Amino acid sequence: MMNMMNMMKQAQNIQKRLKDAQEELNGMEISGEAGNGSVSVICDGKGIFKSIKLTAEAINPDDPASVSEDTIEMLEDIITAAINQTSEKAQKIMEEKMKAVTGGISIPGLF
Repeated sequence: MMNMMNMMKQAQNIQKRLKDAQEELNGMEISGEAGNGSVSVICDGKGIFKSIKLTAEAINPDDPASVSEDTIEMLEDIITAAINQTSEKAQKIMEEKMKAVTGGISIPGLF
């Protein structure tokens, strides 16, 4: 009986630690750059895309002055929309696959 209580207590501790870790990962911002900083991307700690920043040099390296701020912002917006749409589709597919594997049982931290 005592063993079962200890196991339940350990399971609760693990569940709380998983929840805390997920919250911490959600709050993180991790950045990456390419093209000598002409493209930078931010994701959260779970790898979920947050934003992209482009420079005029990334769009037209031969004549960056020809690229307007409006053009940069428009490109950032449509790239962000495309990445977010794809991520949402991938998330739904992953959830469906995992539900098929687990028989619909929700396992915290799995999806």
